[in-house]
Amino acid sequence: MPVVAHMSSKTLVRAAAHPLREGEISDYDPLLELIGDAQFVLLGEASHGTHEFYRERAQITKRLITEKGFTAVAVEADFPDASRVNRYVRGMGDDLDAIDSLGGFKRFPAWMWRNADVLDFVGWLRAHNDHQPKEQSKTGFYGLDLYSMNSSMAAVLGYLEKVDPEAAARARERYACFDSFGGDTQRYGFEAAVGHGYSCEDAVVSQFVEIYSRSAELARLDGRVAADDFFMAEQNARLVKNAEQYYRTMYRSDVSSWNLRDSHMVETLVELEHHLAHRGRPPKIVVWAHNSHLGDARATAMGHRGEWNVGQLMRQRYGAKVVLVGFTTHHGTVTASSDWGGQAERKRVRPALRSSFETLFHEVGLNRFLLLLQENSDLKDALSQLQLERAIGVIYRPDTERQSHYFHARLSDQFDAVIHFDETRAVEPLERTAAWEAGEVPETFPSGI
Repeated sequence: MPVVAHMSSKTLVRAAAHPLREGEISDYDPLLELIGDAQFVLLGEASHGTHEFYRERAQITKRLITEKGFTAVAVEADFPDASRVNRYVRGMGDDLDAIDSLGGFKRFPAWMWRNADVLDFVGWLRAHNDHQPKEQSKTGFYGLDLYSMNSSMAAVLGYLEKVDPEAAARARERYACFDSFGGDTQRYGFEAAVGHGYSCEDAVVSQFVEIYSRSAELARLDGRVAADDFFMAEQNARLVKNAEQYYRTMYRSDVSSWNLRDSHMVETLVELEHHLAHRGRPPKIVVWAHNSHLGDARATAMGHRGEWNVGQLMRQRYGAKVVLVGFTTHHGTVTASSDWGGQAERKRVRPALRSSFETLFHEVGLNRFLLLLQENSDLKDALSQLQLERAIGVIYRPDTERQSHYFHARLSDQFDAVIHFDETRAVEPLERTAAWEAGEVPETFPSGI
């Protein structure tokens, strides 16, 4: 970016920034005003392992629940694991405390949801719900992701065993299609994709069609919690159907598998909205997921590759009822792994690259601030120019920083608001590994000696 434009952007950002003071609840008044009567608020994160992102999303979510009547938190997590948390926070499960309710999150990366900030929020949500006079006033906790094919099949079978054993036998026969793969969903996807194995597509589609077509009948079989129980079973059956397609596709095309995953998350949000509408209140849902899912893909390099995401699809479907909020950081530490399936490490996040939005925000000179991207036309225009943006997932590889963690974006088209924390620290896993405790040896710039 030219120096003059960069300086102009810095001046505009500094003038428009709302400074945030740690612990001040009123800091988010401008954001709450922007949200207004929105039905969906999508709160992002620039990494899957940053304490400030989790903590501040929780603070904003608490205000959305208590001040604006939001009754669902939907997160980038496996549906059955989040369902266990949902039962706990609504006082319906067998878990005695918040930490037990997080016990389902065993799959890598467990720290995404088994961390101190999520634990605090789940405890708060249970206490909040305990004071609600009516069941429909309680706020639920739901998963959006589709990696839980095996546990979702088990959930469908468990539900049908209770309400219709004959239907359970049919479901078990259909799902037995996967038995020869020993529960290895990626192996199934690979063998089906390359033609070495058979496809279970017809089996999972047939099972979903059966349970979907019998919704009214099955819901009548258990009057106490029929609607919620059936919704969970139906969503698990839908997840199995979509996950089977996802695993077959992931070995053929990165674009297609990404699009299937985000389409599934949006499909789940839409079904959740329909389900909650039956409680008699207009449903309002807050979503927690990575910036790469929640920022409008049309404003990023993703869109140029033919990828779409949750933020884009929700904007296209619901328009002004959706507010997209991104989070950024310049430097600090992060909980991440060096390789897929590896242990949690506390890694140092390098200062952002010079030509990035993060460095622009760093040079503003404020430690933390909120930026409303649509309220000032000059600011909107300045931040609609293509610039680098950083994204750290569950893996962080600083040795390939530019290639692994940056993409071009038009920030003011991607989000309605951005919250920046100049220095951030790693989220604390509930199970701290020796590598996490030790942290990463500091590096001396620029030589690394």
